[in-house]
Amino acid sequence: MPTPVFTLGIEEEFQTIDPETRELRSHLSQIVENGRITLHEQVKAEMHEAVVEVGTNICQNIGEARTEVLHLRRQVIELADRQGLKIGAAGTHPFSRWQDQPITPDVRYDKIVEELQEAARSNLVFGMHVHVGIENREMGVYMMNTLRYFLPHLFALSTNSPFWEGRETGYKSFRTKVFERFPRTGIPGFFHSASDYDEFIALLVKTGCIDNGKKIWWDVRLHPFFDTIEYRICDMMMRADETIAVAAIMQALVAKIYKLKAQNLNFRIYRSALIKENKWRAARYGLDGNMIDFGIQEEVPTRKLILELLDFIDDVVDDLGSRHEVEYVLKMMEMGTGADRQLKVFRETGDLSKVVDYILAETTFGL
Repeated sequence: MPTPVFTLGIEEEFQTIDPETRELRSHLSQIVENGRITLHEQVKAEMHEAVVEVGTNICQNIGEARTEVLHLRRQVIELADRQGLKIGAAGTHPFSRWQDQPITPDVRYDKIVEELQEAARSNLVFGMHVHVGIENREMGVYMMNTLRYFLPHLFALSTNSPFWEGRETGYKSFRTKVFERFPRTGIPGFFHSASDYDEFIALLVKTGCIDNGKKIWWDVRLHPFFDTIEYRICDMMMRADETIAVAAIMQALVAKIYKLKAQNLNFRIYRSALIKENKWRAARYGLDGNMIDFGIQEEVPTRKLILELLDFIDDVVDDLGSRHEVEYVLKMMEMGTGADRQLKVFRETGDLSKVVDYILAETTFGL
């Protein structure tokens, strides 16, 4: 049986920033409207007017994905520049207040705000989502069950939101703490089959909890309309290289688990409650804490677990053509996450405006 092509799609949510005040500033949908001329549906508005999302086309491999991510970053920076704005890549803004940021006029967002109230209005956070193509929904549910274990490892690498409304939060990712106010977020439960999953969705729709499966915002989900696994746990990362490296690991994990299943080998399934313990540690400490190795039932340095993860996927990365991208993770561990680097600038300067300047510079790195 031929191995499927694990296609990729990457979505990044950017901040639009006033170059004078360094505050978030609404782009009044101008970036989206102007961007549609060249980028069509690849550029979208989000619930707050100071957010702009871009998404790649379906990419056959990580090389294509890199080309698209770099192109989209360049384009969105250029579009913002025409509006007198800058583009920043981080999970939260260091000091802007959500209370000062207008909501994008749109029936869909109006409904979310009406239902979720302050949880929605305060959800001024920025993430990175990755879709990996799968054969079918049955395989998708199997992947969702298995991939849950690795989510905290990926999340720890991406942590990039240590500040919230001008305060140092003590977390490497405060974004996830803000987003957890939404229902149907976090680590999903276990599902026995695609029909089990579909029955769950149908029950939520029937009882008026949601109108479709897109209102499920778990850290990993089987996409309701496409044959993709969608990872949603990561903070928006500063450098395009970081986005690509983490996306390459996500793709490699799907390929590795598929390979094991084809050999009748199953990765052990762990309780959601245990995985949530590791997710909390990743949010609090990023790369610098310990996580639980459930196999040996001991705390282990997070960095060691990430190296073990690289070993786990090592036999599939050459077939995927992603060894170079995956190995960038070693550089990420050496230089620290976006949160580590933001905190370093703040400790050196005591000035959150300087942190914003650093974010802006890093967002353009390598373009």
